[in-house]
Amino acid sequence: MTGTTVGFVGLGAMGRGMAGSLLRAGHAVRVWNRSSGPVAAMADEGAEAADSLAEVFAADTVVSMLANDEAVERLLLDPALLAGAKATLHVNMATVSLGLAERAEALHAEYGIGYVAAPVLGRPPVAAEGRLNILAAGPADLLVRAEPLFTAMGERTWHFGESPRQANTAKISANFLLACAIESMAEACSLADANGVRPSDLIEMLTGTLFPGPVYSGYGAMVAERRYEPAGFRLPLGLKDVGLALEAGAARHVPLPFGSVLRDAFLDALAHGDEDKDWAAVAAVARRRAGLPE
Repeated sequence: MTGTTVGFVGLGAMGRGMAGSLLRAGHAVRVWNRSSGPVAAMADEGAEAADSLAEVFAADTVVSMLANDEAVERLLLDPALLAGAKATLHVNMATVSLGLAERAEALHAEYGIGYVAAPVLGRPPVAAEGRLNILAAGPADLLVRAEPLFTAMGERTWHFGESPRQANTAKISANFLLACAIESMAEACSLADANGVRPSDLIEMLTGTLFPGPVYSGYGAMVAERRYEPAGFRLPLGLKDVGLALEAGAARHVPLPFGSVLRDAFLDALAHGDEDKDWAAVAAVARRRAGLPE
């Protein structure tokens, strides 16, 4: 075991795998989650169960993986929590808005707690295997402190600067591009299907020639096969991230015209009851627009 305990907040599909990777690497991990089931499961793996966020923030370093701005703001940006914290470093690995990143950095500084942003690329199975790509930004000395944790949870850490918001900018940009890729594959597959070409054949050709790699092969197969469950990344989270990109663009007068198309496509999918499906289910919207069976 390491000499210090790592507090971990948020044991959703991603957080469970990340906390498990820390345990396997020999770190002592104290976990908290809004629902108790995942905490009990992690305790069975060797984690220490915390009864409150205050107990988590009694650890020297805290890692958090929550779903959105609202959860981070409500749970972790509580002045009373931060004022009583013994933690000297908080590594926020959630995908949050740039505005929240700035507020979080300022509030942590007010209470003498170092703050680093380190959102990740990878789906739950990748998190469980400790093979995430970690997009990190913050003061250099804090990144050095966090590096053993990053090494346990990921296969590579990418550094984007000394301001935490820079890591969040990189993650929002990456997820925006992912959403664009899924939508473009959905439209191309609909075009092919409407003209007598099997989408699976099209995707096989594209991933073997023009677009090799995990995004087009993985999501391309889901789109071609209309396979949207189980959800590795749920549609509402996709809509959230498209919204974050549009918000960040508007703040700097950066037009993202395709972003508006994506937002409406995600809203269409949610309006048709697909909230529990993978965000690849936005492909069903392209098929509806083309008059193809879903």
